[in-house]
Amino acid sequence: MHNLLMKSSTRLAAQVIPLKNFLMLAGISLPVFAFQPLITDDTGTQGVGGNQLELSFNEDRAKLAGNTDRIRSLPVAYTRGLTDTIDIFAGISYARIHAGTSGDSSSGAGNPAIGGKWRFYENGESKTSFAVKPEILFPVSSDRESGGLGTGKTSGNLTFILTQEVPFGAIHLNAGLGRDRFRDTLINPDLTKTRVSIAPVWDVTEQWKLALDLGTESARAGGTGVRSDFVELGAIYSPNKDLDFAVGFIHSADNDSPRTTTDTATAGITWRFK
Repeated sequence: MHNLLMKSSTRLAAQVIPLKNFLMLAGISLPVFAFQPLITDDTGTQGVGGNQLELSFNEDRAKLAGNTDRIRSLPVAYTRGLTDTIDIFAGISYARIHAGTSGDSSSGAGNPAIGGKWRFYENGESKTSFAVKPEILFPVSSDRESGGLGTGKTSGNLTFILTQEVPFGAIHLNAGLGRDRFRDTLINPDLTKTRVSIAPVWDVTEQWKLALDLGTESARAGGTGVRSDFVELGAIYSPNKDLDFAVGFIHSADNDSPRTTTDTATAGITWRFK
Protein backbone atom coordinates (compact mmCIF):
# COMPACT_ATOMS: atom_id res chain seq x y z
CA MET A 1 0.00 0.00 0.00
CA HIS A 2 1.76 3.10 -1.06
CA ASN A 3 1.55 6.62 -2.43
CA LEU A 4 4.78 7.63 -4.01
CA LEU A 5 4.10 9.20 -7.39
CA MET A 6 3.80 12.59 -5.78
CA LYS A 7 7.53 13.16 -6.21
CA SER A 8 7.40 13.34 -9.98
CA SER A 9 4.41 15.66 -9.89
CA THR A 10 5.64 18.16 -7.33
CA ARG A 11 7.77 20.40 -9.52
CA LEU A 12 5.42 20.02 -12.48
CA ALA A 13 2.81 22.25 -10.90
CA ALA A 14 5.06 24.52 -8.88
CA GLN A 15 4.52 27.26 -11.46
CA VAL A 16 0.78 27.44 -10.88
CA ILE A 17 0.06 26.34 -7.30
CA PRO A 18 2.06 26.21 -4.04
CA LEU A 19 4.61 23.41 -3.78
CA LYS A 20 2.99 22.03 -0.65
CA ASN A 21 -0.40 21.66 -2.29
CA PHE A 22 0.74 19.74 -5.33
CA LEU A 23 3.18 17.67 -3.35
CA MET A 24 0.36 16.01 -1.46
CA LEU A 25 -2.28 16.25 -4.15
CA ALA A 26 -0.44 13.95 -6.50
CA GLY A 27 0.78 11.65 -3.76
CA ILE A 28 -2.45 10.76 -2.02
CA SER A 29 -4.42 10.36 -5.23
CA LEU A 30 -2.25 7.63 -6.75
CA PRO A 31 -2.26 3.84 -6.34
CA VAL A 32 -1.92 3.11 -2.64
CA PHE A 33 -2.85 -0.55 -2.42
CA ALA A 34 0.23 -2.60 -3.21
CA PHE A 35 2.19 -5.41 -1.61
CA GLN A 36 3.26 -3.83 1.71
CA PRO A 37 5.68 -2.14 2.15
CA LEU A 38 6.40 -1.93 -1.57
CA ILE A 39 5.26 0.45 -4.28
CA THR A 40 5.25 -2.46 -6.76
CA ASP A 41 2.28 -4.82 -6.45
CA ASP A 42 2.09 -8.58 -6.96
CA THR A 43 -0.50 -10.80 -8.68
CA GLY A 44 -1.66 -12.46 -5.45
CA THR A 45 -5.38 -12.51 -4.58
CA GLN A 46 -7.31 -13.48 -1.45
CA GLY A 47 -9.31 -16.40 -2.87
CA VAL A 48 -13.07 -16.97 -2.54
CA GLY A 49 -14.34 -15.41 0.69
CA GLY A 50 -10.89 -14.24 1.76
CA ASN A 51 -10.47 -10.86 3.43
CA GLN A 52 -7.49 -8.61 3.95
CA LEU A 53 -7.12 -5.48 6.08
CA GLU A 54 -4.10 -3.21 5.66
CA LEU A 55 -3.02 -0.29 7.81
CA SER A 56 0.18 1.68 7.47
CA PHE A 57 1.89 4.86 8.65
CA ASN A 58 4.01 6.89 6.23
CA GLU A 59 6.22 9.88 6.93
CA ASP A 60 7.62 11.87 4.00
CA ARG A 61 10.20 14.64 3.96
CA ALA A 62 10.40 16.45 0.62
CA LYS A 63 13.31 18.86 0.13
CA LEU A 64 13.53 21.60 -2.49
CA ALA A 65 16.12 24.39 -2.51
CA GLY A 66 16.69 24.19 1.23
CA ASN A 67 13.00 23.97 2.11
CA THR A 68 11.54 20.84 3.71
CA ASP A 69 7.86 19.86 3.63
CA ARG A 70 6.71 17.11 6.00
CA ILE A 71 3.76 14.83 5.37
CA ARG A 72 2.34 12.13 7.62
CA SER A 73 -0.33 9.80 6.26
CA LEU A 74 -2.38 6.83 7.47
CA PRO A 75 -3.73 4.73 4.56
CA VAL A 76 -6.29 2.00 5.30
CA ALA A 77 -7.45 -0.60 2.76
CA TYR A 78 -9.89 -3.51 2.86
CA THR A 79 -9.77 -6.28 0.21
CA ARG A 80 -12.32 -9.04 -0.45
CA GLY A 81 -11.82 -12.10 -2.64
CA LEU A 82 -14.75 -12.68 -5.01
CA THR A 83 -13.22 -15.67 -6.80
CA ASP A 84 -9.85 -17.41 -6.72
CA THR A 85 -8.55 -14.86 -9.23
CA ILE A 86 -10.58 -11.67 -8.60
CA ASP A 87 -10.34 -9.24 -5.67
CA ILE A 88 -12.15 -5.99 -4.97
CA PHE A 89 -10.85 -3.35 -2.58
CA ALA A 90 -11.73 -0.03 -0.97
CA GLY A 91 -9.54 2.39 0.91
CA ILE A 92 -8.84 5.89 2.08
CA SER A 93 -5.89 7.81 3.48
CA TYR A 94 -5.76 10.49 6.16
CA ALA A 95 -2.88 12.97 5.97
CA ARG A 96 -1.35 15.94 7.73
CA ILE A 97 0.85 18.32 5.75
CA HIS A 98 3.28 20.87 7.17
CA ALA A 99 4.92 23.30 4.73
CA GLY A 100 8.43 24.28 5.76
CA THR A 101 8.61 27.75 4.19
CA SER A 102 5.23 29.19 5.17
CA GLY A 103 4.58 27.06 8.23
CA ASP A 104 1.07 26.36 6.93
CA SER A 105 -0.59 23.06 7.79
CA SER A 106 -3.56 21.15 6.47
CA SER A 107 -5.07 17.82 7.39
CA GLY A 108 -7.94 15.57 6.37
CA ALA A 109 -8.97 12.57 4.31
CA GLY A 110 -7.76 12.09 0.74
CA ASN A 111 -9.61 10.59 -2.22
CA PRO A 112 -11.67 7.52 -1.30
CA ALA A 113 -10.78 4.70 -3.69
CA ILE A 114 -12.32 1.50 -4.96
CA GLY A 115 -10.85 -0.99 -7.38
CA GLY A 116 -10.14 -4.57 -8.24
CA LYS A 117 -7.45 -7.01 -9.26
CA TRP A 118 -7.90 -9.80 -11.82
CA ARG A 119 -5.20 -12.45 -12.24
CA PHE A 120 -6.06 -13.41 -15.79
CA TYR A 121 -3.13 -15.74 -16.52
CA GLU A 122 -1.25 -18.26 -14.41
CA ASN A 123 1.17 -20.98 -15.49
CA GLY A 124 1.90 -23.51 -12.77
CA GLU A 125 4.85 -25.02 -14.61
CA SER A 126 6.76 -21.79 -15.28
CA LYS A 127 5.34 -20.11 -12.13
CA THR A 128 4.45 -17.02 -14.14
CA SER A 129 1.29 -14.96 -13.60
CA PHE A 130 -0.23 -11.75 -14.97
CA ALA A 131 -2.85 -9.46 -13.45
CA VAL A 132 -4.54 -6.14 -14.13
CA LYS A 133 -5.65 -3.69 -11.44
CA PRO A 134 -8.03 -0.78 -12.20
CA GLU A 135 -8.74 1.86 -9.55
CA ILE A 136 -11.23 4.74 -9.27
CA LEU A 137 -10.56 7.73 -7.00
CA PHE A 138 -13.58 9.75 -5.88
CA PRO A 139 -13.40 13.57 -5.56
CA VAL A 140 -12.65 15.50 -2.40
CA SER A 141 -14.14 18.88 -1.51
CA SER A 142 -12.73 22.10 -2.96
CA ASP A 143 -11.28 23.01 0.45
CA ARG A 144 -9.42 19.71 0.70
CA GLU A 145 -8.24 20.00 -2.90
CA SER A 146 -6.85 23.50 -2.26
CA GLY A 147 -5.22 22.14 0.90
CA GLY A 148 -3.36 19.55 -1.15
CA LEU A 149 -5.26 16.52 0.17
CA GLY A 150 -6.71 15.12 -3.05
CA THR A 151 -8.18 15.79 -6.49
CA GLY A 152 -11.52 17.55 -6.94
CA LYS A 153 -12.75 15.40 -9.83
CA THR A 154 -13.01 11.65 -10.27
CA SER A 155 -9.58 10.26 -11.18
CA GLY A 156 -8.19 6.80 -11.83
CA ASN A 157 -5.28 4.42 -12.32
CA LEU A 158 -4.65 1.22 -14.24
CA THR A 159 -1.75 -1.13 -13.42
CA PHE A 160 -0.51 -4.21 -15.26
CA ILE A 161 1.33 -6.72 -13.04
CA LEU A 162 3.70 -9.62 -13.71
CA THR A 163 4.89 -11.99 -10.99
CA GLN A 164 7.60 -14.56 -11.68
CA GLU A 165 8.54 -17.03 -8.97
CA VAL A 166 12.27 -17.76 -8.86
CA PRO A 167 14.49 -19.96 -6.67
CA PHE A 168 15.21 -17.15 -4.17
CA GLY A 169 11.60 -15.93 -3.97
CA ALA A 170 9.79 -13.82 -6.58
CA ILE A 171 10.19 -10.90 -8.97
CA HIS A 172 7.30 -8.48 -9.49
CA LEU A 173 7.00 -6.09 -12.45
CA ASN A 174 4.48 -3.23 -12.76
CA ALA A 175 3.51 -0.85 -15.58
CA GLY A 176 0.93 1.76 -14.65
CA LEU A 177 -1.02 4.66 -16.12
CA GLY A 178 -3.01 7.24 -14.15
CA ARG A 179 -5.00 10.41 -14.54
CA ASP A 180 -5.57 13.15 -11.94
CA ARG A 181 -8.42 15.57 -12.67
CA PHE A 182 -8.96 18.95 -11.00
CA ARG A 183 -11.85 21.36 -10.61
CA ASP A 184 -10.15 24.36 -12.19
CA THR A 185 -7.96 23.14 -15.04
CA LEU A 186 -6.83 26.70 -15.86
CA ILE A 187 -5.02 26.76 -12.52
CA ASN A 188 -4.33 23.03 -12.15
CA PRO A 189 -4.16 21.26 -15.53
CA ASP A 190 -5.15 17.61 -15.48
CA LEU A 191 -2.18 15.34 -14.87
CA THR A 192 -1.22 12.15 -16.73
CA LYS A 193 1.14 9.77 -14.92
CA THR A 194 3.05 6.65 -15.94
CA ARG A 195 5.15 4.31 -13.82
CA VAL A 196 7.38 1.28 -14.44
CA SER A 197 8.90 -0.64 -11.53
CA ILE A 198 10.52 -3.94 -10.56
CA ALA A 199 10.76 -5.54 -7.13
CA PRO A 200 12.74 -8.70 -6.36
CA VAL A 201 11.68 -10.26 -3.03
CA TRP A 202 13.94 -12.72 -1.21
CA ASP A 203 12.51 -15.47 1.04
CA VAL A 204 15.21 -15.35 3.71
CA THR A 205 13.38 -17.73 6.08
CA GLU A 206 9.80 -18.96 6.42
CA GLN A 207 9.03 -15.84 8.42
CA TRP A 208 11.27 -13.16 6.89
CA LYS A 209 11.32 -11.56 3.45
CA LEU A 210 13.64 -8.82 2.19
CA ALA A 211 12.81 -6.67 -0.84
CA LEU A 212 14.32 -4.15 -3.22
CA ASP A 213 11.98 -1.90 -5.22
CA LEU A 214 13.23 0.16 -8.17
CA GLY A 215 11.19 2.32 -10.51
CA THR A 216 10.73 5.42 -12.59
CA GLU A 217 7.67 7.65 -12.73
CA SER A 218 6.69 10.38 -15.16
CA ALA A 219 4.04 13.07 -14.86
CA ARG A 220 2.80 15.45 -17.53
CA ALA A 221 0.43 18.41 -17.26
CA GLY A 222 -0.08 21.55 -19.30
CA GLY A 223 2.63 20.59 -21.78
CA THR A 224 5.29 20.14 -19.08
CA GLY A 225 6.80 16.85 -17.95
CA VAL A 226 8.84 15.70 -14.95
CA ARG A 227 10.43 12.30 -14.28
CA SER A 228 11.21 10.87 -10.85
CA ASP A 229 13.25 7.77 -9.98
CA PHE A 230 12.88 5.86 -6.73
CA VAL A 231 14.52 3.07 -4.77
CA GLU A 232 13.14 1.27 -1.74
CA LEU A 233 14.51 -1.23 0.76
CA GLY A 234 11.89 -3.23 2.65
CA ALA A 235 11.48 -6.08 5.12
CA ILE A 236 8.44 -8.25 5.93
CA TYR A 237 8.02 -10.39 9.05
CA SER A 238 5.20 -12.98 9.04
CA PRO A 239 4.68 -14.75 12.39
CA ASN A 240 2.00 -16.83 10.66
CA LYS A 241 0.28 -17.07 7.27
CA ASP A 242 -2.39 -14.51 8.20
CA LEU A 243 -0.30 -11.67 9.61
CA ASP A 244 2.50 -9.51 8.17
CA PHE A 245 4.51 -6.69 9.71
CA ALA A 246 6.33 -4.55 7.14
CA VAL A 247 8.82 -1.68 7.18
CA GLY A 248 10.43 0.20 4.32
CA PHE A 249 12.57 3.21 3.42
CA ILE A 250 12.15 4.99 0.07
CA HIS A 251 14.33 7.63 -1.59
CA SER A 252 13.27 9.44 -4.74
CA ALA A 253 14.51 12.39 -6.79
CA ASP A 254 13.15 14.15 -9.87
CA ASN A 255 14.99 15.43 -12.95
CA ASP A 256 14.03 19.09 -12.57
CA SER A 257 16.34 21.92 -11.54
CA PRO A 258 16.50 22.49 -8.64
CA ARG A 259 15.60 18.89 -7.84
CA THR A 260 13.04 17.73 -5.31
CA THR A 261 14.29 14.82 -3.22
CA THR A 262 11.98 12.87 -0.94
CA ASP A 263 12.70 10.38 1.82
CA THR A 264 9.85 8.22 3.08
CA ALA A 265 9.69 5.86 6.04
CA THR A 266 6.77 3.42 6.11
CA ALA A 267 5.54 0.78 8.55
CA GLY A 268 2.41 -1.34 8.17
CA ILE A 269 0.35 -4.32 9.26
CA THR A 270 -1.53 -6.74 6.97
CA TRP A 271 -4.16 -9.10 8.41
CA ARG A 272 -5.83 -11.80 6.34
CA PHE A 273 -8.97 -13.57 7.59
CA LYS A 274 -12.12 -15.43 6.50
